[in-house]
Amino acid sequence: MDKKAKVTIIGSVAIVLIIVIALGVSISNKLAPSKEVMPLIDYYQVEDTEVFVILQDKIYEKKGMLIDGVVYLEYETIVSEFNHRFYWDYNENILTYTTPNEILQTEAESSDYTVTKSMIKTNAAEEYQIVKVFADKVYIALKFVEQYSDMTFQFYKNPNRVVINYKWDDYLFTEVDKNTQLRLEASIKSPILIENLTKGTSLMYVDLEEAPQKGFSKVMTEDGIIGYVRDKYVKKSFYKTISSTYQEPEYTTQTRSGKINLVFHQVFNKDVVDNMEGLINATEKVTVISPTWFSINDVSGTISSLATEEYVEKAKDLGLEVWALVDDFNTEVSMFELLSHTSSRENLSNVLIEAALEYKLNGINIDFEKISLEAGIHYIEFLRELSVKCRNNGIVLSVDNPVPAPYNAYYDREEQGKILDYVIIMAYDEHYSGDEVAGPVASIGFVKDAVTNTLDMVPKEKTIIAIPFYNRLWKETEDGIVSSENFSMTPAADILKENSAEAKWDDTLGCYYAEYVKDGATYRLWQEEDKSIEEKMKVIYEADVAGIAAWKLGLEKESIWDIILRYLN
Repeated sequence: MDKKAKVTIIGSVAIVLIIVIALGVSISNKLAPSKEVMPLIDYYQVEDTEVFVILQDKIYEKKGMLIDGVVYLEYETIVSEFNHRFYWDYNENILTYTTPNEILQTEAESSDYTVTKSMIKTNAAEEYQIVKVFADKVYIALKFVEQYSDMTFQFYKNPNRVVINYKWDDYLFTEVDKNTQLRLEASIKSPILIENLTKGTSLMYVDLEEAPQKGFSKVMTEDGIIGYVRDKYVKKSFYKTISSTYQEPEYTTQTRSGKINLVFHQVFNKDVVDNMEGLINATEKVTVISPTWFSINDVSGTISSLATEEYVEKAKDLGLEVWALVDDFNTEVSMFELLSHTSSRENLSNVLIEAALEYKLNGINIDFEKISLEAGIHYIEFLRELSVKCRNNGIVLSVDNPVPAPYNAYYDREEQGKILDYVIIMAYDEHYSGDEVAGPVASIGFVKDAVTNTLDMVPKEKTIIAIPFYNRLWKETEDGIVSSENFSMTPAADILKENSAEAKWDDTLGCYYAEYVKDGATYRLWQEEDKSIEEKMKVIYEADVAGIAAWKLGLEKESIWDIILRYLN
């Protein structure tokens, strides 16, 4: 072989070797794990005064704040995620929190808070400002929230982050079997978040609903770092229960052992004692009378009163408890304005408690029917605060509610069922005065729905169903104008008799129906009388609720009480 040929062969072999080596290096690079490390401060990007928030196993969309070593979260987050009983007054800059027996209040930038009327100060070694306000943003110290909420948290530095547990359940975990890394993505080429996950390190699986990544699992470390780990370096998964040691506050109630048989007594003046006694003597086994004594006067929380000691004394002589009613029927008073101010809520609740003590009332009945959607949260806060004062003074607190419906969910009957003694559902006015469509006052289907939907939210031992003692006569003119007039039971029956109108039973509606034509107009009546009331009482009896209420004393036929008594017993 000549020299030229040898050189050619050697050159070819060298080229092949170079290519092989290059391919080997390329393949090796492709297969070799990345050693790039992503600093955690780049992963959780926060300023010095910010805190990254991990809720259970999810990164929260909003950051917290770190001020003087104390973690703060937005008020809206606290209420929506951890504890809906924290209440912020944007008008007077006051934070309120109610326990079953205490009302805690603090002002912005304060480390003190009042408990009802006594001043309590946070421990000097732990002194911190409970509330921080920045323009329209309100932040609450997480350690203060933790005292009263079913949640725990742990704060970590570099970067600032807080891991919060508040959903107690079984979660899927694993442990590191062989030292490995936690990576940003499900790839060995992804940057490393934690260089050394040591054997035995506990990891929680997260985002299990995501499509699985071949050879990798998404996990979170105990200190809130979420990333991917190679499956071959961890042990078999197992479930671990994350549980709470928090003791839920007990809302003691002042419910009665027997069934409640309550009747509302509409009062127009103070000279009604004799009238009340006469009406009560016609009843049987009524246990509670609720006189319409109090009415909201103005947005400062003052009330008008028709209360008298003579009325209470006579009622108690007759064996009745007195749960005086307060209404919000004054059209000149904005209930939103009244209830959204801490000072006016406090004034109203104090005035009611003072009246209850002065007149030795057994209870207070709240009949606020003008509550709007925007006033809903303020109304519930008022009930919380009033319930504390009633509980501490041995006063029964009951509240009248419309039947549950999506459009009035802000009445929050579930919360009422926890904080109140009795939740009264006004199972009437299915078709109300002023309605454009004529119909029954309370069909049996309407009452059944009222009971069923209420018991989904309120314990039966706290539920009272209110029934109607009145009728509504509807008039429809030839040009389609609809109007109505209210009548008690006996006059309504007399009207049908006078106009030769035959009432026929409607099994679907659970009442008698009659109509007649007079002076060119059609009159319709869905009649409330003995049989219709009995159908309602059957529903109430089967539901085994706490009792009934009736609107109103004096509108009923005397025979109604025999029916009520039969089913209450």
